[in-house]
Amino acid sequence: MTGQPIGGGAAKALPVARSEARLLVPALMFIALVVAAVASLGTPLITSVATSFHVSLGSAQWTLTVALLSGAVATPVLGRLGAGPHRRATILATLAVVAGSALTVLPLPFAGLLAGRAAQGVGLGLTALMMGVARDHLPEERSAAVIALISVVSIIGAGVGYPLAALLAELGGVRAAYGLGLVVTAAALLTAWRSMPEAPEGRSAHVDVAGAVVLAVALILVLFLAGERNLWSRHLAVAGALAVVAVVLLCVWAVIELRSTTPLIDVRAVRHPAVAGANLAMFVGGIGMFVGGIGMYLLLTLITRYAQTPPGAGYGFGLTTFVAGLVLIPFSVLGFVAGKLTPRVRTRIADPLLLACSAVVVGGGFALFAAARSDLVELFVAMGVLGFGVGGFSAAMPGVILAVTPKSETSSAMSFTYVVRSVGFSLGSAIGGLILAAGTGAGHLFPDDSAYTTAALVGIGAMAIATLTSAALARRRSSQTNP
Repeated sequence: MTGQPIGGGAAKALPVARSEARLLVPALMFIALVVAAVASLGTPLITSVATSFHVSLGSAQWTLTVALLSGAVATPVLGRLGAGPHRRATILATLAVVAGSALTVLPLPFAGLLAGRAAQGVGLGLTALMMGVARDHLPEERSAAVIALISVVSIIGAGVGYPLAALLAELGGVRAAYGLGLVVTAAALLTAWRSMPEAPEGRSAHVDVAGAVVLAVALILVLFLAGERNLWSRHLAVAGALAVVAVVLLCVWAVIELRSTTPLIDVRAVRHPAVAGANLAMFVGGIGMFVGGIGMYLLLTLITRYAQTPPGAGYGFGLTTFVAGLVLIPFSVLGFVAGKLTPRVRTRIADPLLLACSAVVVGGGFALFAAARSDLVELFVAMGVLGFGVGGFSAAMPGVILAVTPKSETSSAMSFTYVVRSVGFSLGSAIGGLILAAGTGAGHLFPDDSAYTTAALVGIGAMAIATLTSAALARRRSSQTNP
């Protein structure tokens, strides 16, 4: 593998018409925003789903977990397909699958809703493909900034989807809220059909079927164990055995990838210190940034859950789901601002150091929430600080990975990073749920206020690890640049 695309394909793909170039960047942003927002729709609707379908809250939570699960399984496969000559067709086909969210709108039983949510989650794999398109068809300086923003948009999509879904649920019920996903997905499909260019010539992307199957089973086990907290408390031996099986399968998958001539993910590249360290930082950062709630958006849900808790519990503000969702506005706005500023700062500060600084900012958001949350304004401030840190962290991460990745492998390399991040989020969900559950006394509906403090302190600890990891990367990069 070389550092340049095979056959000079990128050179043939770059000179698109100026009008098409103007459409390409907003199209990439819009598609990344849509798939992130649609996948997040389950977060504010869990209680409504439980009520509407007469299922438990634990079962209703699978409307979020199954989207995360299908996204984690689909992401590496889409990343490999996106590295080949059929990238445009892959993008269109994936959005068509996401349009299977029609199942969430039709009057079907709960199993039909889960199937629709699984279809929506597949779209999470498109984020890495959007980065590959940007790197192939935009000038290098422009593509770096766009890729950083795509990474940010994939995070702040939750802040967009949450309040809209909550408002529609209050006005028209659960199916109306999921109808939003169907509408915006249709718009994204039309956008992709009009704007996505063909991949550069001279590439191939053979999917390692054996590796894909083994990785899918391993990820299913990992995310299932992270989401089923009751399994650990009631059937510890079974949970432990499944965890061992998951680890063994991941080891088998790594061996398959090392021996394959067409690996699903280039594990040899992942072993590069910069890539491995960046993935570790994102993995730990994923736990820290969102610890304390459910699914992929843990800290966001932690704060909104706190805001929705009735004052009778001794804390909280008793906000409706929609009003609580508005607390996410500072997160989205300042996250986008950080994403726009990061490319400019990168000219003076190396990406690993930016990761470390952003992790410190995220830790500051945790600290603010731990120390001051008696006033709603304090929640807005903490959310804004969190958004700025997450935005900077997400914008800097692709630069670390792509610095050692050929253009032809952009989608595949970034897809691996997003799988790592998804697993980190899921483990953070399990940790946060256990903390809040442990802080809920017998006969009580809500955790003690101190449980939220404990969750925030765990988040601070996780971000401290992410900071140290990123700082070590920065020192290594500096020693390599200035021997």
